[in-house]
Amino acid sequence: MRYCVALFFLILSVTAFGQQKTDKEKLIQFSGIITDIDSGNVIPYVTITNLSAKSKRVGADYRGYFTFIVNPGDTILFTAIGYKKFSTIIPTSTPDSKYTIMVKLRAEVINLPTVRVFPWATTEEFTREFLSMKLADDDLAIAKKNLSRSSINGLIQALPRDAGEIGSQNYRYNFDRMINKNMVQTNPLLNPFAWGKLMQQIFDGDKQRSDN
Repeated sequence: MRYCVALFFLILSVTAFGQQKTDKEKLIQFSGIITDIDSGNVIPYVTITNLSAKSKRVGADYRGYFTFIVNPGDTILFTAIGYKKFSTIIPTSTPDSKYTIMVKLRAEVINLPTVRVFPWATTEEFTREFLSMKLADDDLAIAKKNLSRSSINGLIQALPRDAGEIGSQNYRYNFDRMINKNMVQTNPLLNPFAWGKLMQQIFDGDKQRSDN
């Protein structure tokens, strides 16, 4: 009786092993398209690794399409720069010799450590540059420079006159002209015609005296 039970289990094990070996040797055409899960755009040139077949690698084309031969139960890994890794297992109960999948990869945000770049190669160079550095003037120093005599004189020479200055100068010019005109009219000594008349009278008096 024990021999019959042992023979039964042996036959069952051999049958199961043969069935597993048959399934393992079955070839499947594995195809698909790889896209971005957020935008839906295709991701080209993704690396596809069959971890169950000695890490055999294939690559998707520029359209994100791939196709190659696998076995049932193989683990497939999809990797691309800037995207998270994605893995899938080929089903063992595939009814036919083809298996198609739509692979959607999610973008991966990589935070790089902060890098501080200094323009000095050595500490001595930094010390030399720091000691020779010219500090910028503060607000008080800038205000003093703008109100200095040389700065104001330069502004006077460069800036054009405004309407007030032009009006004041015209008023002064007209006033001086009016004063000079009144002085010429009231003071005979400043009138050239009066001087001419005086000289003529002197000449006439001298002539009359000579005739007498």
